[in-house]
Amino acid sequence: MCEANAYLLSDGKEDLVLDAVDTVELTDDGIKLVNIFGEQKIIKARIKGMSLVEHRIELAPDI
Repeated sequence: MCEANAYLLSDGKEDLVLDAVDTVELTDDGIKLVNIFGEQKIIKARIKGMSLVEHRIELAPDI
């Protein structure tokens, strides 16, 4: 499986935003995440880093 989990990193904490993310899109409203189950979230954030080997997407608040 090639999905990744998306985490929001803020104030030294990491919160899971969405698991099994399949698609990441930049929109005018923020970053749109869609997982393999069709669940979608749009979050005001920026991509801090990605590790495809570790299946991780790290997001930071867009301030």
